[in-house]
Amino acid sequence: MSATPRLHLVDRVNPVSRLAAAMLLTTPLLLTVDWVSAAVALVAQLVLFAMAGVTPRVLVARTWPILIAAPIAGLSMLLYGRPEGTEYWSFWLARITDGSIELAVAVTVRVLAIGLPAVLLFMNVDPTELADGLAQIARLPSRFVLGALAGARLVGLFMDDWRAMALSRRARGIGDHGAIRRFATMAFALLVLAIRRGSKLATAMEARGFGSDQPRTWARESRVGGPDAALLGIAVGIAVLAIGAAVWTGTFHPVWT
Repeated sequence: MSATPRLHLVDRVNPVSRLAAAMLLTTPLLLTVDWVSAAVALVAQLVLFAMAGVTPRVLVARTWPILIAAPIAGLSMLLYGRPEGTEYWSFWLARITDGSIELAVAVTVRVLAIGLPAVLLFMNVDPTELADGLAQIARLPSRFVLGALAGARLVGLFMDDWRAMALSRRARGIGDHGAIRRFATMAFALLVLAIRRGSKLATAMEARGFGSDQPRTWARESRVGGPDAALLGIAVGIAVLAIGAAVWTGTFHPVWT
């Protein structure tokens, strides 16, 4: 059994600072569609991940949905992107040209550059610590924070409920055929269970005063310090470097043009 990897610097950073760093890093990449800025940001991220102790195995295990989604997004741009330059292949609405190839590369790399840090920065985040930071540092309403925390805590229970329903259906001999029908019935049953559990949880939290508008106290103090400032500085530095490289090479292409 493998232990959860530790990211030396990031583990000491407040979850709210991680959220701010992810926004500072990825938001500028959403303002342009070019491969240079995305490639520079991705290379810098991979170097920092390696320095933080993220092995290729951990990277693939944690981010495999993004690694699958990025080529799919690039393929759609390759076939249906803007037709510019030499045309290499066409069939009905699909056309592969110089413009679509460049756009496909840019979108693929950009999805990776935006998705990888968002996943890895929150790899070891405790939902309770994140809620403490959102309420004490970001000053979000306590009712919203506590409701979001309660919902996050229920996600694991829903996964356990899904496995329990699958095992019970198989024990009764109705879980070995009709995959689509089985999924639909189990999804509906889980939806009903989620509504019931949510109603009970809301009533219990209201009875305990979690819905009050009075100022709340918190059991654990959420703090920020040097590691938080370092991570935010690194995020801003990568974003500036990526956009600056795109402007310097002349590939900067704002999304609004």
